[in-house]
Amino acid sequence: MLTTLKPLMHVTLRRLEKVNLYKLRKKSLIYNYTNKRLFANAAVAKNYLDINGLAYSIDSWTNVTPKILSYLGLNKHLQTNHPLSIIKQRIVNYFYKTYKTSRGNPLFSVYDNLNPVVTIQQNFDNLLIPVDHVSRSKADCYYVNQRYLLRAHTTAHQVDLISSGLDNFLVVGEVYRRDEIDSTHYPVFHQLDAVRLVTKDKLFERNPGLEIFERDWSPNLYNSNQNQVLTSSKCMDQTKQSCHTLEAIKLIEHELKGVLAGLAKDLFSANIKHRWVDTYFPFTQPSWELEIFYKGQWLEVLGCGIMRHEILQQSGAHNSIGYAFGLGLERLAMILFDIPDIRLFWSKDTGFLTQFNEKDLYNLTKYKAVSQYPQCINDLSFWLPPGVQVNEGFAPNDFYDLVRNVAGDVVEQISLIDQFNHLKKNRTSVCFRIIYRHMERTLTQKEVNDVHKLIVEACVETFKVEIR
Repeated sequence: MLTTLKPLMHVTLRRLEKVNLYKLRKKSLIYNYTNKRLFANAAVAKNYLDINGLAYSIDSWTNVTPKILSYLGLNKHLQTNHPLSIIKQRIVNYFYKTYKTSRGNPLFSVYDNLNPVVTIQQNFDNLLIPVDHVSRSKADCYYVNQRYLLRAHTTAHQVDLISSGLDNFLVVGEVYRRDEIDSTHYPVFHQLDAVRLVTKDKLFERNPGLEIFERDWSPNLYNSNQNQVLTSSKCMDQTKQSCHTLEAIKLIEHELKGVLAGLAKDLFSANIKHRWVDTYFPFTQPSWELEIFYKGQWLEVLGCGIMRHEILQQSGAHNSIGYAFGLGLERLAMILFDIPDIRLFWSKDTGFLTQFNEKDLYNLTKYKAVSQYPQCINDLSFWLPPGVQVNEGFAPNDFYDLVRNVAGDVVEQISLIDQFNHLKKNRTSVCFRIIYRHMERTLTQKEVNDVHKLIVEACVETFKVEIR
């Protein structure tokens, strides 16, 4: 259930139910730390969570934490001179110069400040992601409630934008996924998605006798009232979709690969080696990953493919064929700027931020470490409750989120270093190694011990474990 905090003339999220006006009561904390959640960054009245001016009901699916909510609106990709903003602008500029209208204006439009709270339909159903797909699990996503979540990919906006009449666009923004803690993973990162659609007159401008769709293909139009997502498995034909002619697929594939190979050359160098790897995505068919050979190894840069026609049908683009791709800005920025730790993108340290400048987008400065502060390492071992095992009642991602809530970004890495099942006691023991390191100063062992103690207390209260 969603209720507005003030009268709205329009509701921007599509297909929202009609709701009564709800005035949020005095902002207060409804849980304390020992009750598993501390909504320190969210206004809550009774069972409602305030996010971006809207009140969302809390239910059994709610697992978004105050730490994660604190990132909403930071928009690092819009921050002048930030590495993520520089990479974003490089990509935008490439598409501006690659695709132009007949009058010489950029063909692609850019949407870089869309609401990150999306519906289950937007994030999964619209993209033909199966109901039992692992990406839907509470262990992988940050759910606001059973109907809403923080987007797990910017592709969630694809159907809405196409339905509004757009056929060439880029979407940039933060995405939210529950993940491990190390130097290359962070629960909030930035994606850039793109869609390009063409109709027969554009695709076969020089060969008007050719067709996008097979003559004997009978479209089974998307039923917006269906309750389940019907989608093919990984075994589906990756050569082409049954509706498309081979000529249409080959032309759009040629354009897609040419443009994206050009993007890789624009970002890295004109001589960069690249290769295409066949893969599977629920929303494209066929699908590929682009890899580049960089510093002696092959690195994945992006994923792409020919859009599933079912998605275009439900969006009203029945007569079009198109491609889509998506990439992570942090991954590219870490490579291009030699940034060793993903946490640095969230740093407020001027020693980091002043190293980069957007005035010359094509002369990228390599990151120079301000200082290398020492690590502090503490282990935490505990018995899980009887009958509970790892991934069967206890999800490591839940533990990682708890640590983030308590310690913030002073935790550099967490790893599960030991796991033991005691058959007679029917209990499982786990040991996590927690590596502490501040990005901007040296931590004392006493400071680390104090934080570690808070983690222990929260772990006991939240997971009902027995410390060893």
